[in-house]
This record gives sequence, structure tokens and C-alpha cells, in this order.
Amino acid sequence: MRTVKFTAMKDGDREDYAFLTEHETDYAARTGERLLDALVQLDEGLSGYRITRLGHSLQAATRAWRDGADTDWIACALLHDIGDIYAPYNHDEYAAAILKPFVREQCTWVVEKHGDFQRLYYAHHLGGNPHARERFAGHTYFDDCDQFCERWDQSSFDPDYETLPIDFFKPFVLEVFARKAYDASVIRAGERVPLTDPDMANKRTGASA
Repeated sequence: MRTVKFTAMKDGDREDYAFLTEHETDYAARTGERLLDALVQLDEGLSGYRITRLGHSLQAATRAWRDGADTDWIACALLHDIGDIYAPYNHDEYAAAILKPFVREQCTWVVEKHGDFQRLYYAHHLGGNPHARERFAGHTYFDDCDQFCERWDQSSFDPDYETLPIDFFKPFVLEVFARKAYDASVIRAGERVPLTDPDMANKRTGASA
């Protein structure tokens, strides 16, 4: 396999770095595929729930899709817990860092903060603060994170829910990670897109009935 000539970065030349740029761009283009492979590993993650972590992720994405959510929301619903295996104490930040270059700022913020928002549902049982989210009160995306958790996250532990398979969501993930990183037209800082679209939801659920 071809490699650079240097053993210390300061000794590299234009040819070396042009080669690396091309090589790394090609590698980065397959990020979506690697994430889909990594998502499957969630089936080997934390047990104790009535469904696996992969099942939870798929169920959250299914609920998003059936709510008429757009591609960014669907991809984020699917990948919001991708950090559970490698970053159990900051899985939300881990997932947000992966998604940040390729989705709306709104969606990145919601994924990054969803751990604090989820505490509303369980922290009081463990002597914790269920209102940790309140430190974000007044933030532009506060209500979006509230709805993300209520509609798609906390509710997606149901073994009887009809959940769509991972292959169904592959095109959404590949579309997101095929985008140019940090494209301002994608990031759309400060813009809010509703989580739900009733018209699209009706089309999708009617088509899948």
C-alpha cells in the first residue's frame, strides 16, 4: 500500500499531504457505512431493558419517520445513542460530535443535550435532579429537545412496537454523511424545523399500511 515518505509530520512535503488529503477524503466518504456497522454493535451493549439498544435506536427512528420528520431528524433519532458503547458517561456529546458537521445546528444541540432532558423521566427515582434541563431554559432549541425526548426517546423501549429494520434507514444515514462537512446551507444556524409534519406522516403511514 502506498504511504507518505515522512516519519515526522514536519518533514512532509506537498506531495505527501496532497496524497493524504485524497486518501482521507475517500475514507471520510464511507463514514455513513461505518456508522451503520457500529450501530449493530449496540445489540451487544447494555442489557436490562426489554429491548436492545439497537432496538431502541431503530424504534426512535421509526417513530420519527412515522411523525413525518425530515432526514436530519431521522438520522439523529437513529444515531442519538451511538456513543453508548464507547462513551457511557457522555454518550450524548459523543453522538453530537459525530453528527455536528453534517446536520442542522438544531439537531446537533438536541442530541448533545438529550441526556439532561431524559433525566426528567427517571432521576427522581435515584435521588438525582429530574430538572437538569432547566439550566437550558429559554434556549432556542429547548422545546425541540423536550419533544425529541418525549415523542421519540423515552417512549422507545416497547418490545411490541412495530419497528422498521436498519436497512430501511440506510439511505437516510448515507445521505447525511455524503454531505459536505460544515456546509452553512446544511448547518442553518438558529433555524428551527418542526420535528413532526402531519402531511408527510399521513403519506408515510398510509403508504406503509
